[in-house]
Amino acid sequence: MIEGVHFLPDQDMADVAWKLVATNLSDLAAKGAEPAGILLSHSLCPDDDRFVEGLGEVLKAYDCALLGGDTVSGDGPRTYGATAIGRASHSPVPSRGGAQIGDALFITGPVGAAMLGFEALRDKTGADSSAYCRPDPLLAEGQALAPHVTAMMDVSDGLLLDTSRIARASKVTLDIETDSVAISVPEDRRNEALRWGDDYQLLFTLPVNTTLPISATRIGQVLAATDSPILLDGTPPKAGTPLGYSH
Repeated sequence: MIEGVHFLPDQDMADVAWKLVATNLSDLAAKGAEPAGILLSHSLCPDDDRFVEGLGEVLKAYDCALLGGDTVSGDGPRTYGATAIGRASHSPVPSRGGAQIGDALFITGPVGAAMLGFEALRDKTGADSSAYCRPDPLLAEGQALAPHVTAMMDVSDGLLLDTSRIARASKVTLDIETDSVAISVPEDRRNEALRWGDDYQLLFTLPVNTTLPISATRIGQVLAATDSPILLDGTPPKAGTPLGYSH
């Protein structure tokens, strides 16, 4: 996470530490894994006390150990890195590449809350910014889903972009029923919410006759591959329109 790119320069460093770990744990959740620990690369700064406080909070919340890492100092934007290590709870480990024609597409919850949280933080409105600052990795949900899904990943860069990644990896087309996607924003901002990202919901496919082990919403279906990896209500997205966050 880089200052000015992934977090605001005046952001509470306790929240930065939480998000750094939580977003990595979300990758484990998408593999149905349980955390074994993290390795941390830390840029020393005047706010280290707050960073350490947030780090302790997130490690305790998800029963995750700090295994080691490195510290550095220097000029320029602060940069933090983490590598999460986990243990698979099911074999084979879920991948992005297993979606099958006829499967249904599901998501575990609404999108858009992180977008509103970022705007509240940026604009200093005092509104709730917790969805952006302190995301919740869905570890238990990922472990419950792992034996059933054909493909799974977390939504970090935008629902549409991440859906296209499953489609490309699986060599299929995914048709999203856009009105089926629950959003945490006003209806006139639905298109933004589908593309903004940072919500860390789990996005997955599985056979239509599967009994879901958790609460999730069906938002589409898997079709044979077409020229477009995703369809929105049966129609390809407009050419040149961003599907999500581009690094």
